[in-house]
Parts: sequence; C-alpha cells; structure tokens
Amino acid sequence: MHKIIGPEVLPLSGKQAKQLVVMLHGVGADGENLIDLANNFQDMLPDAHFIAPNAPFPYENAPIGYQWFSLNDRSEKALLGGMEIAMPILNAFIDQQLERFNLSEDKLILIGFSQGTMMSLHLSFRRKNPLAAVIGFSGALIGEQALERELNSRPPVLLVHGEEDSVVPFPLMLYASRVLHKMSIPITTYKCEGLGHMINLEGINKARDFLKQLI
Repeated sequence: MHKIIGPEVLPLSGKQAKQLVVMLHGVGADGENLIDLANNFQDMLPDAHFIAPNAPFPYENAPIGYQWFSLNDRSEKALLGGMEIAMPILNAFIDQQLERFNLSEDKLILIGFSQGTMMSLHLSFRRKNPLAAVIGFSGALIGEQALERELNSRPPVLLVHGEEDSVVPFPLMLYASRVLHKMSIPITTYKCEGLGHMINLEGINKARDFLKQLI
C-alpha cells in the first residue's frame, strides 16, 4: 500500500497534542500548498497538531504535484472508484497519526480544499466513529446513493464555497447540503460572494466561528 507523508505544524502550546487537524490539498498540489492554513487556527487550537499529507498518486496532467484520484474521467462511477482506492490509504494514515498522538476520532478535524474536500466527505461519513468536525472549501459530494448505503457516522460539517467558482461550481455545495441534510448529517454552509476557486479570509473566519461552537 502507498504510504503518504507531508509537512507538519506542531502545537503552539509546546505541549502534547490534544487535537489532530489533517488538511487535504486539491488536485495537482501538495501538502505545502495547504499547511500554512494552520497559522489561521493555531491561536484557537493551541494544542492541535496539524499535518497536510501529499496525496498518494502523482498528478497525471503535470510533471509535479499529486492527486487523490484521477479527474480525467469525471463520471460518478470513475470518481467513486478512484476515491475507493485512495480511501484505505488515507484511513491508514489517519489511524497511524491518531495512534501516534494517542487520540480518539472525536479529536480529529478534517479540512479539505477542492479534491481534498471530496475525499474528506467521502471518508469521514464512512468511518465507524464520528470525527470532531469536517470543513470543506470549494469541493463536492460524490455519490449520493453510495453514501446512503455506506453511511456509518454523522460528524458536523461546514462547507464554504465561492459563488463565482468556475472549477467546482457553487451549485454543487447546495446539492451537497441538501443530501447531507436529508441524511440527518449536521451541515452548515457559507457562500463567499464574488469568490472563485480559492480560500479567502472570509471563509477562514467562518471556519473559525464553526470550530468555536464545537470546541
């Protein structure tokens, strides 16, 4: 099985980690693209250990970067198949990190961007025990019927999306919200007006507010 690694940020407090924040990057990027996001949460999560693993597969459309799964075939069947290959790799990594810090799943926060959000949503609801929170920027939920069959847990979710996103269109967030609400998964959404496919300070502040309600 592929092993994944990535950059880390140690707890600001200098103490033993009491939370684990795993950040999943988008297609064609790597963990370095997302790890600096930790700076926006350290003050409110001083005992959190942050890690942004590189996806397990080289990005197939460029000589650099990584991908969680291929986007060359964007049919639901192909996307689900790709995520099913990546999921045990990511689950093994998460379990390893939880064991490393002697933490339970209710101390785990997943933060994703774009394809990383797709993986976060796919994985989190299928784990046996609920995570502390899932925060997804500019992503999508793939496979409503598959999720209905495979749903195991209902962690609280925040989805943040740019209204002008031309890569992962904004209506996909509305679709995800409807599906998760129907499945009784706690879902909060936030629209960033005029924003494209990116994370901005407005969205980060919404994520901070969301976490303040949970910790």
